[in-house]
Amino acid sequence: MDASGAVGARRTVGLPATEIAALVRSGEVTAVDVVRAHLEHLDEVDARVGAFRVLRREAALAEARAVDTALTRFALPLAGVPIAVKDNVAVAGEVITDGSPACRQEVAAKDHPVVTRLRKAGAVVVGITHAPELCLYAATDGPGAVSRNPWDTARSPAGSSGGSAAAVASGSVPLAHGNDGMGSLRLPAAACGLVTLKPGRGVVPAEIGFDSWSGMAENGALATTVADLAVAHAVLAGQERAAPADLTRPLRVAVSTTSPVPGVRADREALAAVERVVAALTAAGHTVVRRDPPITPGAAAGALARWMAGAEDDAEHLGLDRAALQPRSRTHARIGRLVRRAGLVRPAAQERFRERMTGFFDDVDLLLTPVTTGPPLPARPWHERGFLANVTANARWAPWTAAWNYAGLPALVLPAGVRTAPEVPLAAQFVGPPGAEARLLWIAGELERLLPWRRYAPVFDPTAPMAAAT
Repeated sequence: MDASGAVGARRTVGLPATEIAALVRSGEVTAVDVVRAHLEHLDEVDARVGAFRVLRREAALAEARAVDTALTRFALPLAGVPIAVKDNVAVAGEVITDGSPACRQEVAAKDHPVVTRLRKAGAVVVGITHAPELCLYAATDGPGAVSRNPWDTARSPAGSSGGSAAAVASGSVPLAHGNDGMGSLRLPAAACGLVTLKPGRGVVPAEIGFDSWSGMAENGALATTVADLAVAHAVLAGQERAAPADLTRPLRVAVSTTSPVPGVRADREALAAVERVVAALTAAGHTVVRRDPPITPGAAAGALARWMAGAEDDAEHLGLDRAALQPRSRTHARIGRLVRRAGLVRPAAQERFRERMTGFFDDVDLLLTPVTTGPPLPARPWHERGFLANVTANARWAPWTAAWNYAGLPALVLPAGVRTAPEVPLAAQFVGPPGAEARLLWIAGELERLLPWRRYAPVFDPTAPMAAAT
């Protein structure tokens, strides 16, 4: 590629994944130069953000060369798109730690199924992102590593897919893999101004840890545009991207701002963000009704039991020495052992809750809720604090996400404005019945047009002149 082509590749930093893939498919730029340009931007910004645990420089460039020479390049939906993968699914040739320094240093022999699908679509894995230990918490940190929110580096990018969210919001990659067992995609998306979709049960291969937290955890993607998210979701689900024709009809949307956690409520700006979305829906011709889903204390206890058991199950699955775990995780796993022994992970109760939540959608198409009660948690070494401090911070900040993991229903988070102080994103969540992924993506696309959002954190915006130097 000549000098002008290299300049063109540098200008791909900050473009949506769909546009990058189109340029690579056409041969206007090469995947190698696209990846190299993103690595250069990453080098400029990640010291301040701390998104990545591993950078795969030479391996990524080799994968990009394979995309450039592939005979099928013209048909690859993510041709040459640099992506990041969360540190709890296998990437061939790399060590997976699940966020724990106690993890054995074993190199993965093959890719996780979702990584296989992303690579088959032409995506290039440039790095593996930080996660909190065993992906248990709503802030991303560990010994010697505190990931930071690109919008305000004094704040956390949330967790547990916080490293992936920070990578996308800082422009290091246009798309990142993550997963969600209690909100671990949706909370980082809310904190970092991104759009994400937690698929419903069985739509995307899970296979996370021992048993995906008793079936609660799902793989997904973090993106800056709905079009990018739709393509990534289709790739992960092994589907052709196609929107059903009836999605042009007006929808009936239930709205609930009542917190499932007693005594916890959204602050003024979080509630205003929901009302901003309500106004846009109404102006677009959709019907909005006020209705709370019947989330019972028993359902909350069921989700909590799986969260606790997941710590012990994954520690056992990974062969971790419990004494080497962080104190908060050690307590978490100990409680998880008691939960398992007491038989508190009850599939029948989970299925009853799923049926009840599915029935909620008998006469509404979607549910709209807040995502968090306030701004993201401070960026600090939460792993040095105790179990109770971590669990309390999680529960008080993010009460609206876990129920939908327990029910196995799809849920999407999208930006809905910016707070006044601190200047970090606001967000809203949409939930739907089984099979509503296309409907959720459709309404998100409509709101993206009606309430457009800034795609990158201002200081790290790769599309702004001299952004990295400010």
